[in-house]
Amino acid sequence: MNLLANAIDALEESNAGRSFADIQSHPNRITVTTKCINDSKVSISIKDNGVGMTEEVKQKIFDYLYTTKVVGKGTGLGLAIARQIIVDKHGGSIEVNSTLGEGTEFLITIPIL
Repeated sequence: MNLLANAIDALEESNAGRSFADIQSHPNRITVTTKCINDSKVSISIKDNGVGMTEEVKQKIFDYLYTTKVVGKGTGLGLAIARQIIVDKHGGSIEVNSTLGEGTEFLITIPIL
């Protein structure tokens, strides 16, 4: 849920300064896809066409208490907890691909139990 909430926030941020016509011609989009990688793993991709992240931000996003959101909007716990659940509790992995100005994709891989 946190990954989806973050994608929504990124899309809202990307709308700042855009005209209605621009938003209509290049609409906000969140795409969630799933697939079986093999008999033992599945992947989940959550991708948006929001503001994207710098390399510096990408290096810190899974750190506890790190946030790029304004005071009162984020706690800096969501991605750290998501990583803990995916990696530590389920033995999976989470990766982030992001390009500033183009969007972000989180790729989650978890074993099938």
